[in-house]
Amino acid sequence: MIVCVCKSVSDRKIRAAIAEGVDTFDELQFELGVATCCGKCEESVRDVMAQSGVCQSHCGVEHHTRAAPVAFYERKAA
Repeated sequence: MIVCVCKSVSDRKIRAAIAEGVDTFDELQFELGVATCCGKCEESVRDVMAQSGVCQSHCGVEHHTRAAPVAFYERKAA
């Protein structure tokens, strides 16, 4: 699937670059030119990186395994 239309970069190309040692978003931008024109593909590129296992600290996307706690506050009338 084409991830970056501007540079015609597919998810396969991104995964191949990762397999060859590219492990940061900046390196991926330099090597393949993704997210350097219109920028609309950045989130998709980061998702492919996350799926490939080079995420957390490198690509800027955090995946949480459990939901964050939610607090509810009761509002009292004056």
